[in-house]
Amino acid sequence: MIARASQLFLPTLRDDPADAEAVSHKLLVRGGFIRQVAGGLWTFMPLGWRVHRKVEQIVREELDAFGSQEMLMPVLTPAELWEATGRISIPELFRLKDRAGRDYVLPLTHEETVAFHGREIQSYKDLPQIWYHFQTKDRDEPRPRGGLLRLREFIMKDAYSFDRDEAGLDQSFRKHSVAYARIFERCGIEAHEVAAESGMMGGSGSRDFLAPSGSGENTLVTCENGDYAADLEIALGRPSPPDFPEELAEPQAVETPGQRTIEGVSQFLGIDPRATAKAMPVVADGRLVLALVRGDDRLNEMKLLEALGEDFRPAEQEEIRQAFGASGGSIGPVGASAEVIADEALREGQYVVGANRDDVHLRGVQAGRDYEPRFADLREIREGDACPECGGHLHLQVAIEVGHIFKLETQYSAPLGATFLDEDGSEKVLVMGSYGIGPARIMAAAVEQNHDEQGIVWPRSITPYDVHVVALPGVEEQAAAAAQELDAAGADVLLDDRDQRAGEKFADADLIGCPLRVTVGKKTLDDGAVDVRDRESGEEGRVPIGELRGVV
Repeated sequence: MIARASQLFLPTLRDDPADAEAVSHKLLVRGGFIRQVAGGLWTFMPLGWRVHRKVEQIVREELDAFGSQEMLMPVLTPAELWEATGRISIPELFRLKDRAGRDYVLPLTHEETVAFHGREIQSYKDLPQIWYHFQTKDRDEPRPRGGLLRLREFIMKDAYSFDRDEAGLDQSFRKHSVAYARIFERCGIEAHEVAAESGMMGGSGSRDFLAPSGSGENTLVTCENGDYAADLEIALGRPSPPDFPEELAEPQAVETPGQRTIEGVSQFLGIDPRATAKAMPVVADGRLVLALVRGDDRLNEMKLLEALGEDFRPAEQEEIRQAFGASGGSIGPVGASAEVIADEALREGQYVVGANRDDVHLRGVQAGRDYEPRFADLREIREGDACPECGGHLHLQVAIEVGHIFKLETQYSAPLGATFLDEDGSEKVLVMGSYGIGPARIMAAAVEQNHDEQGIVWPRSITPYDVHVVALPGVEEQAAAAAQELDAAGADVLLDDRDQRAGEKFADADLIGCPLRVTVGKKTLDDGAVDVRDRESGEEGRVPIGELRGVV
């Protein structure tokens, strides 16, 4: 097909949006691919929608290839389905009433709805089943940002599997894992499958697909030797060993006037900050819990949530003083009446901790001897930590989550009564999986990974047009002939026939980022040839119009 720029809506901009930080945000707006309606609400302009649809088609082809069936479930959903699973109280959920006062939600995902339909599965002979759809999702996101990275409304491909047992779920899970790898490869982006936290989705386990980028909401942790990868929220790693002072037979109190930070205490006492421990008091289900990590580490809140098995909040100063007899910065585990959860790194060695007296710390405190904690992995991985598999250095990269797959088990099918009759005649609950991909996030990741100072460099598989033909003044007939040759070769062609200066046309071509640019100029009148430039490499050559079919 040939699209004439003079007839299209291509609102390109020369300046970055004032509020944009992510490269994908800047370039997708400047290139006329997207426009903001309100915070977290974006319109896909004609160019952007062409890219989105190409991503969708790649996803569709890979899912159809292993027998997944496309359907379409409604956005507007009866609240009773979400009440049955207990997810109705999720803060990010939009809720509304119809004119008769009936309660509805605008779902973030469709587990409840698909489990409702799963009730029509009668027998083990009908299994397995895998269904998917592309549908609008709504999320009451408190801090939308980053263009397409954190949205309040977006289109997601979500798929759902129904199996008779966990062995079947494992097979469905592997099918999606393999398909996702092919999808991202075909879309021209680098993405890593990693262990991940299931979050509000629940279930027995999940895998994330993270695309390294300059901007994003996730952090990808990888080993330099390539044998380990994980999301930062659950990544494991071995910290560098502390330089411990001489061991003590029992804790020793030491005055630390005015020292309320790890940096201040370690400098005042002349010790390695790694040989200190810091205490974070939290309240979970009305009880006070003291979380301990090494002084140079940060507490990973997702890991603490996993260790507690329930939500928590930071303890208030009055609660801290009442429980420990001191203010924050001087509290510790020795003699504490609160439950203590200590990071695994504190199992061995003696540390300096708060003494539960203002401006006093304890030297030589040893877990198991001076206090009895419950151990859990609580620390946040840092650049250079040792890999848990081979000991190599771990590397941290900002990343975009482009896909996530979950083993839901019976978390949704059981409360919604989605059962089947097994081979022995017994009624069993369907075992479910959930599998999501965000086409808009794939677009953003593609731009983050493929751009230069001039603009976007689209992968060929998802580019809005295969070739951008730039027609300079006086050669309109020759430019149309070039576009016809390319169209005959099966290429999607954008013919820039606008009455604009050459510099503006070239700038727009680089900004929009089609893989090939064909320039038709005055010289074409003499030799019947055009300049063909590869957007990614910058290589350029002269090709006769009649031979253009061979360049695409």
